[in-house]
Amino acid sequence: MPPFVKISVAARQSRYILPSTFKFRAVLAPQSQAINSYHKLTKQHLHYARTLFGGIHVLKTPAFADSVTAGDLKWLKELGEAISVDETVAEVETDKTSVPINSPVTGHLKTILIEDGTTVEAHQDIGEIEEGEIAQAAPKAAEAPKTAETAPATETKSSKIDQTEIPKQPPAAPPMPKSPISSKPVSEVKPVEATNDSNVFGGFTRKESRVKMNRMRLKISKRLKEAQNTAAMLTTFNEIDMSNAIELRNRNKDMFLKKHDLKLTFMSAFVKACVYALKDSPVVNAVIDDNTNDIVYRDYIDISVAVATPKGLVVPVLRNCNDMNYVDIERGLAQLALRARNNELAIEDMDGGTFTISNGGVFGSLFGTPILNPPQSAILGMHAINERPVAVDGKVEIRPMMFVALTYDHRLLDGREAVLFLRKIKAAVEDPRMMLLDL
Repeated sequence: MPPFVKISVAARQSRYILPSTFKFRAVLAPQSQAINSYHKLTKQHLHYARTLFGGIHVLKTPAFADSVTAGDLKWLKELGEAISVDETVAEVETDKTSVPINSPVTGHLKTILIEDGTTVEAHQDIGEIEEGEIAQAAPKAAEAPKTAETAPATETKSSKIDQTEIPKQPPAAPPMPKSPISSKPVSEVKPVEATNDSNVFGGFTRKESRVKMNRMRLKISKRLKEAQNTAAMLTTFNEIDMSNAIELRNRNKDMFLKKHDLKLTFMSAFVKACVYALKDSPVVNAVIDDNTNDIVYRDYIDISVAVATPKGLVVPVLRNCNDMNYVDIERGLAQLALRARNNELAIEDMDGGTFTISNGGVFGSLFGTPILNPPQSAILGMHAINERPVAVDGKVEIRPMMFVALTYDHRLLDGREAVLFLRKIKAAVEDPRMMLLDL
């Protein structure tokens, strides 16, 4: 074969009619350069044709974490609905979180292979998306006459309501029965059927509806019941004077926000205090391995923070808290809270954890007993801050107080260790200088 070849390729010879600019000619080019140029033209040709005529893309479920094998499919788009690139088309509700399924291209949903609510596995075909430009919706002209036609009917209905006479006096009481009323057993009493008569005062309905419990709620209920059946849970209480913590926050929150672009909250103070107490009491950071009946001590501290979302309670983990300062803690909490609100938490974000903090005070809870987050051995419950009269140096003063509760596994922790651990948290929150001086 000669070292130089002459290749002439015209895109018009294909089944698709392309502009003349797609013609390619390599005159006296080296053989390798000519072949590379030919492949390059072929790719451009196919890309141009797919842009003109569109393509079918199969939508698959994403890969799950090792601890998740399946989930329930929930469609967010309807058949034929327009979809933009990277737009969420469906989501898979697993035991821990919802995994979004995004569209790889712009187009519309052409086929639904798996119905809504079906259990699916990883890498399973669920639908097809036809690629193409999204046509802008034209104004619905047909709705105007329809609105005009329904307007008189609405006026007629409202006029009828206005013409209804309202009784000025209540109805007369029914006459007293002359003979005793016969009694029936409770089993024979039937519920009164709901009435649709709008003229009856105090009308009500007695309807019921059933909604399938999603996988996350099922998993939460099973884990909570498992914690009650496995651990010997006991709760101890204390109260914290939040005066110094409030003063510290009010004095530095503006400078903190200006320098770090973060809000200074009370959660960072409690996370820091829990880390300080866990270092002093490593047994609280330990866990019982029920398979081997061993006690596993951890040198790291990963604190789980309970976050309430519309779909259920999620507990993302703030890892390596023992190496964090206030800024790192606030930044990590802000990122976890944002991802939880946007339903962007991955399953890996909620795995692990050595200690849990649940802040029911944001909802106004005054007092409560949190349930363990298995397999952890303890959980701290924060509550609302309320001003109460307390005795300070023999005087009654009004102080902002917070009740705190520590639920622990009595199989691993004795009452003395749990009470001292909670007192350590109380002392660190009331006087942060103790952590600075390592007292």
